[in-house]
Amino acid sequence: MPSAPTAPDATRTVQTPAGPLAYTDAGSGPPVVFLHGNPTSARLYRHLLRDLARDHRCIAPDYLGFGRSAAPPGFSYRPPAHAVLVERLLCALDLSDLTLVLHDWGGPIGMAYALRHPDTVRRLVLMNTWAWPLTHRPLLQGASRLLATPAGRLAVEHGNAFARIVMPMTTGGGPQHDWITDYAAALDSRPRRHACWAFARALRTEADWLRALWTRRHRLRDCPALLCWGMADPAFGTEACLRRWQNVVSGTAVRRYPSVGHYVPEELGPALVDPVRRFLAP
Repeated sequence: MPSAPTAPDATRTVQTPAGPLAYTDAGSGPPVVFLHGNPTSARLYRHLLRDLARDHRCIAPDYLGFGRSAAPPGFSYRPPAHAVLVERLLCALDLSDLTLVLHDWGGPIGMAYALRHPDTVRRLVLMNTWAWPLTHRPLLQGASRLLATPAGRLAVEHGNAFARIVMPMTTGGGPQHDWITDYAAALDSRPRRHACWAFARALRTEADWLRALWTRRHRLRDCPALLCWGMADPAFGTEACLRRWQNVVSGTAVRRYPSVGHYVPEELGPALVDPVRRFLAP
């Protein structure tokens, strides 16, 4: 079971079979669960956490290999393995009537939980994410294949290339963002950079797992969703991605941000609070 808080920032730790997993558990009220992607952490949601914790219970884990969590060398770091640990955590917390806030790989990982426990999920907030195989996206397939080569793996695990090169390429443009430097610095060991590489490789290799998720999407058809979408994202900033999500659930609200790239919570910062809070209002 999760331990008591160990730091003023409401960090808790749960022991998993692979190693200690850290998560934020702040505030009280209706639960909101925040799941990050690659190569970020719960820090991605700091502006939302700071505001929503006033009247919601906000839970934001760091996957193994990211943020405050351990980076055990023997863990697979495949998305399905992360999904199992997230499910264990949320079931241990015995949450119900919750809102899932999902970005990047947080989408498939969160959907894996939601599709197994649809009665516990009330709403979805989705930002530049997916839950289907990406076989139809040659740009993503090519990038993933390149990073999976020995040279690509070396570039990520030794040169931190994903954070230093790929992240800036997927933002909305402009000067280098300080938060990119912060995430690059957080990948301060080879196991952490391996965790980042495993996510990049999985864009191509986890098609079967993603397909299995997508075939069960009907279980969430009555779950309303807010889509906050960075349209300047070269990977997922398309109307086709939005339409896929709009066809999943019965009611969606869409907020398009033309100059925002992939990392919506970072690029919008505090400006994301108002649309999310409005969506969560009773």
